[in-house]
Amino acid sequence: MNKYFKINFFLFLFVFLMAPFFVGADSLGQKKDFYIAYSYDLTEREQVTAILQEKTSQLYFYIDNSWWTNLNSSEQSEVKAGLSSLSSEFENKIYPILTSAYGFEWKPGIDADERITILIHPMKQEVGGYVRTEDEYPRIQAPRSNIREMLYLNADYITEPLAKSLLTHEFMHLITFNQKERQYDIEEEVWLNELRSEYAPTLLGYDDSYQGSNLERRVQIFLKNPNDSLTEWRNQKADYGALNLFAQYLVNHYGEEILIESLHYSKIGIESINYALKKQGFEKDFSQIFQDWVNTLFINDCGLGGHYCYLNKNLENFQITPSLNFLPFTGKSSLTIQDSIKDWSGRWYKIVGGKGDLNLEFDGNDQAEFKISYFACDLFNNCSLKFLFLNEEQKGNIVLSDFGKKYTFLTVIISVQEKVQGFGESEMAYPFTLKAVTAQEEDQTIEVLLAQINTLKAEIARIQARIQAILKQKPSCQKFENNLYYGLENNEVRCLQEFLKSQGPAVYPEAIVSGWFGPLTKSAVIRFQEKYIDEILTPYDLTRGTGFVGTTTRTKINQILSK
Repeated sequence: MNKYFKINFFLFLFVFLMAPFFVGADSLGQKKDFYIAYSYDLTEREQVTAILQEKTSQLYFYIDNSWWTNLNSSEQSEVKAGLSSLSSEFENKIYPILTSAYGFEWKPGIDADERITILIHPMKQEVGGYVRTEDEYPRIQAPRSNIREMLYLNADYITEPLAKSLLTHEFMHLITFNQKERQYDIEEEVWLNELRSEYAPTLLGYDDSYQGSNLERRVQIFLKNPNDSLTEWRNQKADYGALNLFAQYLVNHYGEEILIESLHYSKIGIESINYALKKQGFEKDFSQIFQDWVNTLFINDCGLGGHYCYLNKNLENFQITPSLNFLPFTGKSSLTIQDSIKDWSGRWYKIVGGKGDLNLEFDGNDQAEFKISYFACDLFNNCSLKFLFLNEEQKGNIVLSDFGKKYTFLTVIISVQEKVQGFGESEMAYPFTLKAVTAQEEDQTIEVLLAQINTLKAEIARIQARIQAILKQKPSCQKFENNLYYGLENNEVRCLQEFLKSQGPAVYPEAIVSGWFGPLTKSAVIRFQEKYIDEILTPYDLTRGTGFVGTTTRTKINQILSK
């Protein structure tokens, strides 16, 4: 009796474990129940019934049946056309390019079927798609496994061009699972896993056309959250912005082989990146490259060093706006900034105003390794990047002489590079203090100071009267007689913006007229200068626009206005 029971038990166990390998191919119109991620689903369901609507030699396209049946015939036809286009794109471009670069997904895989299953269902707006690695395991290990190579796409995007990028991103996760987790029995750091998937659409050329691209989405996200940590993963939109922008920089300067080699290595995260860099013959490590990138996010100018710029044409005008901090222009003045920062993130503080020698002091938490650089520019926009070296207590200071006259502004760039592995969703933040102090000669008597105060009052009254008179007048925009540059704010800048706007969207697509010479205006000036390169730039042996409205630029503008 016991012998009979044992035979039947092992026969049952064998059939249970091997059942997936004897299942035939799915048929069009077939319905199946699938487990899904409730946190991503629009109505937070845990399971859906889906119908097979498209089948190719490499793919099954299942669609949430309740969503499908609520579409009218015209909408269903549009979705079917989208699936046909997406399957063709996958088999002819996405699959061959990604697998030739990174290797294959698990095939025939846990279900002994060469095809990958794609389930389309309504998701929350910010979700493009996802992968559940539990689907790659039998239910005896993962009770909610769908037991197949599978990815999930948001139904809202399935007929849009963006769907190609979303499919590319998620398929890269399937490759990573096979090439990293199965090959080396180790789980990749989430941030690096996502970074590879974020770069995949760029590799496929889907970001070449910037408008509406995944890259444009990520840039917009990053500009709203520039302080987000690269390595902390909270599974929020902000996480993707930093990863994509860093991936673009890393591959621009060090090649896609860094991502490939780090995937095919027994270590994970930063250690695998350093391995790949060394194998490819580069001297810089991840820490140095990250610091270059943090500087690039503000500078982005190849003329200031080949490592401080993006090489992607869609990012050549990208620049973050630092936090602006003012110092009083008279007497002794000081400014104290107290903030905190997480590993592998950046902070940018622009200091303007003040007069005299500027003493800059930094004091950071000594449990972290801070990296500080500073970017100073003079009246003629000649700029330089230097580094502030800290002692073991993470303290340091510099003195800039004649600040406010010799230097018009100073931007301090801060990052932390302490933790190198084991990142999670809530990393430690390290406090720091940044203090700027300017001091002039203090040998003036009280009487002299009072006299100066009276003079200043009279000057303020005169300026206020002048401002009121100007406000009542419409500024003349018929001729530019003064140089204009980044950071300036007046009516001449307003006239400049009106002129750039008149040159069309190819020069000034934003068409904003505010009177402030900011990044958008500078980019528009650069486009205008490069449009008339022979007249504006060639006389100075320049091949790229500067964004500075000087003599030749003003001459060309005035020439156009006089017609």
